[in-house]
Amino acid sequence: MDVSTLRLLDQALFLLHAALVLFILTGWVWQHTRRLHLLVVVLTLGSWVGLGAWFGWGYCPLTDWHWQIKAALGDTGLPASYIKYYADALTGASWNPMLIDVWVVGLALMALVVSVVLNWHDWRRKRASKLQ
Repeated sequence: MDVSTLRLLDQALFLLHAALVLFILTGWVWQHTRRLHLLVVVLTLGSWVGLGAWFGWGYCPLTDWHWQIKAALGDTGLPASYIKYYADALTGASWNPMLIDVWVVGLALMALVVSVVLNWHDWRRKRASKLQ
């Protein structure tokens, strides 16, 4: 694969990954995206734990693919965490990977709880309106 294609893939994966993270953090806000949000959060946590049992806890196929592209572009010493990589890049600091992991897992679990609660309320409201 030529360098220009790799750079394009690197940028596309950055945008896709950033959009996914933003959706995980905020997708519960809009009622019409709540079911999709719940599915995405469950799949993400499932990947971190389920696939993580084989590939390492917190495994994300999107990060894996992105890091393969970055390695082909000559980027070395990439951390396991996508969020750590970009937190370091954006701030110029070297963040503690454990601190980043705790924040990422904590925010993902909060997003899951909020999504479950709001989806439950939506389902009950819809069920109640059908009964009337």
